Amino acid sequence: MTEGSSGSRQLRPGLWATVNERYPGSMIHKAHGVPLAPLRKPLNECRVTFISTSGVQPKGTLPFDTVHPVGDYSFRRVPSSARADELDIHQLKYPTAGAERDLNVIFPIERLQELAAEGTIGGLTADFFTFIGYNMDPERLERTLAEDIAAAVSDSGADIALAAPA
Repeated sequence: MTEGSSGSRQLRPGLWATVNERYPGSMIHKAHGVPLAPLRKPLNECRVTFISTSGVQPKGTLPFDTVHPVGDYSFRRVPSSARADELDIHQLKYPTAGAERDLNVIFPIERLQELAAEGTIGGLTADFFTFIGYNMDPERLERTLAEDIAAAVSDSGADIALAAPA
């Protein structure tokens, strides 16, 4: 391991430079960040939605195109009331063995249901949103998928959107 410029230790020095070299324009820089919005009401009154790059979706629904060379720019709705055994993972770009044993490690649907049931959060939106994270065209990702998910989240009535990579 080597020291990074901030004094932190890196396992693979030069990784981000290599990614930027191979996929120009694909990296998000700190200057591109969007500040978090403050809560407008207490957490126990907020409706929460979840957005994930896990590729989780209801069983029997059209699977994501996991072999397209530039990715799949669609998303799926996952009912927030679904049980883990009612969901599948359609993803080839990360190992799913752990998630197959406990879906909550990548898609914490049961944990969010528990938080709503105990009153820690005010409730859940009817649906959560999922897509596959392998998308090689960042402009298309922003222009289509991100805009489509943002509109769906806005329409869901969420007070909070929790977003997590798989």
